[in-house]
Amino acid sequence: MKNLNATRYRLQNVATQRVFEDEGWTLDDAQSSAPSLIRALYETRQINPKSEEYGIYRFADWLPVERMLQGSCAPVTYKSKGLASRLGLKNLYITFNGYFPEIGARMSTCSFKETEAYSVCGRLNGSHHGKVLVVASAGNTARAFAKVCSDNQIPLLLSVPEDNLDALWFDAPLNDCVKLIASAKGGDYFDAIHLSNLTLQSEKFFAEGGAKNIARRDGMATTVLSAVTAIGRIPDYYFQAVGSGTGAIAAWEANLRLIEDGRFGNHKMRLMVSQNAPFVPMYHAWRAHSRAMLPYDDNQARIDVEYIDAKVLSNRKPPYSIQGGLFDALCDTEGDVLIATNEEARDAKALFAETEGIDIYSAPGIALATLIHKVKEGRIDPEKVIMLNITGGGEKRMKEGKKLHYLQPSIVFPIDPDPQEVADRVAALFA
Repeated sequence: MKNLNATRYRLQNVATQRVFEDEGWTLDDAQSSAPSLIRALYETRQINPKSEEYGIYRFADWLPVERMLQGSCAPVTYKSKGLASRLGLKNLYITFNGYFPEIGARMSTCSFKETEAYSVCGRLNGSHHGKVLVVASAGNTARAFAKVCSDNQIPLLLSVPEDNLDALWFDAPLNDCVKLIASAKGGDYFDAIHLSNLTLQSEKFFAEGGAKNIARRDGMATTVLSAVTAIGRIPDYYFQAVGSGTGAIAAWEANLRLIEDGRFGNHKMRLMVSQNAPFVPMYHAWRAHSRAMLPYDDNQARIDVEYIDAKVLSNRKPPYSIQGGLFDALCDTEGDVLIATNEEARDAKALFAETEGIDIYSAPGIALATLIHKVKEGRIDPEKVIMLNITGGGEKRMKEGKKLHYLQPSIVFPIDPDPQEVADRVAALFA
């Protein structure tokens, strides 16, 4: 495989439109008076995908990366036959992120979070030498970053709820450069985020940045680049389940770049994002047409998280309200926030396995369930081009005949930990 040159780009504040240079790991515009996401403005305005051997870096024209890491796989898009026929849809395209060798999908962590990890870690530069990357996760993101950092010897600290540790499975032992801490049982993703923030008191660590990191969003945007370059045009609808909404924001941003490209259409696909009932804070905010998230009692939120199958969709503090966030994306694309229950997602997962021949996770099961709703309601023109983002699948296939290795936490902290104790004990892990 050939080497990869650093991608050339500048940054832009979404709220003010100010354009400025990336200092290497810029997450915010220091001159902005109000919270706003920043975007990458790539020097290359027309996407020119490389060959499949480059993995996710085949879309490096629109990835803010300094280098290419080994082991990546790009999302794979194909036109559905079985599921499309069952739903009566003429142009249903599935973008599959996971392990499905028959179609060329070989993400060994079985999740589209790999697109984030290979992009974020590809953005790392010399200024981070000797420091430890910190990532908070509800499960799948941690698994992806753990694999990428282990394979490429990048020091990493993960923070995950103890209730979600079963998501940290691997087909090989991890390099010791990857460490894990956990928030105690009963905690959720927000508690893991809080715990990770406490570790950042030490200069030894630096934050990955979540939705604010352009590399995370533009890595996730490769799902849309896969779809559009396979279909030959921008879809009419985009269906995806969301926890933070970062993937949908990324899809919107990719759409805007593709309009500027000029070869794939000039329309905006409608973002149809979904949550797992009863944990539906963005649904309630959107139904009230409120930019601000509505009040959500912490204890009730934790109870609701316990109930849902799709634990990865349980972000209590998503980038919904921020300028350039999900609220703006939904408004600009005439999108909608939908909901589905555990039972509906389970039925959708079974239908996908029956018609497409592969298992999928609960989160894309939620997305498919809401697509089924819209079809049954007659709200979707069967001739329209639909992109269904299957954000994870193939775990059963991946695990067949393999001995699995589970990452165990070095320290489990209480839900309301002592800040100094966290800082001291976690720093000692990388002494």
